[in-house]
Amino acid sequence: VEAGARFVTLNTDSSSNMWDHHGDLKKGFDRQLPAYDRMLATLLDDLVDRGLYDRVLVVVCGEFGRTPRMNERGGRDHWGRAGFALLGGGGVRGGQIVGATTSHGEEPASQPVTPADLLATLYNLLGVDPSHAFTDRNGRPIPVLSEGRPITELIS
Repeated sequence: VEAGARFVTLNTDSSSNMWDHHGDLKKGFDRQLPAYDRMLATLLDDLVDRGLYDRVLVVVCGEFGRTPRMNERGGRDHWGRAGFALLGGGGVRGGQIVGATTSHGEEPASQPVTPADLLATLYNLLGVDPSHAFTDRNGRPIPVLSEGRPITELIS
């Protein structure tokens, strides 16, 4: 980041796909979460210590949520109705919780946020107008994002 990298991906186990815990969730999390917690905390501490936190957008999310109940293999399966994202630095107003799920995490209970809303927020924070359209070779407009609105509570 100090050398000018625009994107950095952190992954504790990029080759084995071990975050996809369809079985034995406890064993997998006992092994992976401590390392991930240290990695993320160290990144955030380093960004703050080096004066980079306000310039670097940190995003922690997956492409979907997980089933509210454990399956018969002691894991959780893919669940598109509810998920999470953690954002920090890079223009994000900290300390905000936006939206809530039902008590068992089954679906949104208040202020639903869509993946398109998250993308619109990220584009906005990165200085990209999510409503902008590019023109293709045939003169047709291609929108940066065809739906979604920035999550205004998160933008400082």
